[in-house]
Amino acid sequence: MIKFLDLKAINHDVRAELLEACVRVIDSGWYIGGFELERFEHEFAEYCGTKYCVGVANGLDALSLTLRAWKELGLVHDGDEVIVPANTYIASVLAITENGLVPVLVEPNPTTYNLNVNGIEQAITSRTKVLLPVHLYGLLSDMPALVSLAKKYGLLVLEDSAQSHGASHNGRKAGAWGDASGFSFYPGKNLGALGDAGAVTTNDEELAQVLRALRNYGSHEKYQNLYQGVNSRLDELQAAVLSVKLKYLDEQVMQRREIVQTYLNGIKNSHIVLPLPADIDVIKFEEHVWHLFVIRTAHREALQKHLKDLGIQTLIHYPIPIHKQKAYAEMSMLSLPITEAIHDEVLSLPLGPTLTLEEAKKVVSACNSFSVGSS
Repeated sequence: MIKFLDLKAINHDVRAELLEACVRVIDSGWYIGGFELERFEHEFAEYCGTKYCVGVANGLDALSLTLRAWKELGLVHDGDEVIVPANTYIASVLAITENGLVPVLVEPNPTTYNLNVNGIEQAITSRTKVLLPVHLYGLLSDMPALVSLAKKYGLLVLEDSAQSHGASHNGRKAGAWGDASGFSFYPGKNLGALGDAGAVTTNDEELAQVLRALRNYGSHEKYQNLYQGVNSRLDELQAAVLSVKLKYLDEQVMQRREIVQTYLNGIKNSHIVLPLPADIDVIKFEEHVWHLFVIRTAHREALQKHLKDLGIQTLIHYPIPIHKQKAYAEMSMLSLPITEAIHDEVLSLPLGPTLTLEEAKKVVSACNSFSVGSS
């Protein structure tokens, strides 16, 4: 079986360093808000090219606490609108509604799966306060155009960088384009912890200070609470693990790109649509980090069965769009045909730093052998 993602193998490659880091934390006797967190926050901010990094419990909190902090700072208010791609994972929208804000779902570019700049401008109203671009599947959004648009209309930019650690354009990384950015370090991410973890990157010192308080019950100083905060802290153990794994992130991204290049060059099947044709790509191939390799097909169920029969594991990211989820029944009447087609057709092929070129070639061969009615 060619696994979709072999986390055990990924972590085995740095097992000795991970064990050393865990032992160091255990022996320190300090498990929350200590040296390991401070070190990782410094390292990740430096990696992303920002002044500040604030560790939190998970990627959802990274987004929701940033919006909450902007509310505390008087930059955003209840009922304000946040523009977000309609085909994103539900966490992007949960962060918006959790803060009493209104998500405005905009159709994506059907080729890059990221926000369509033209669609954004049409969706902006007097109540729009935030753009929330999602670098979906590790493909960096057209941030120069989005930042320019935000400046034109006086909007805040919150990047959802949960799948794009290390992606860049002209040397500027995901997490350093917007006013702030939320990252997830869920174990399956390109930079994954051994449990839930997240962070916010920003160049705004005041925002970073408010975030540090909000993540810790609203407190800057013990037993003095400035805000009605939450408990959302990146613990010492996960911070130590992330410091180990950050050292290998760029190397692992290069390995992902090699696999993706094999897929792009090798898969030639009229029933399969490949991501990101080079002739219309704004961001260069080598600037994306390819968290997922997502193809599209009108025959998804048949293709997935065909690949499974040949020993290849695939996943669907994501089968149901947000406006068709019961949690957001009030959006069910929205007409979003591009988004709906994407959710009906996408299929994610195996991809990870431990996937071999030989395995990738087997995936290519299996995709090319698919025909309608072959399974």
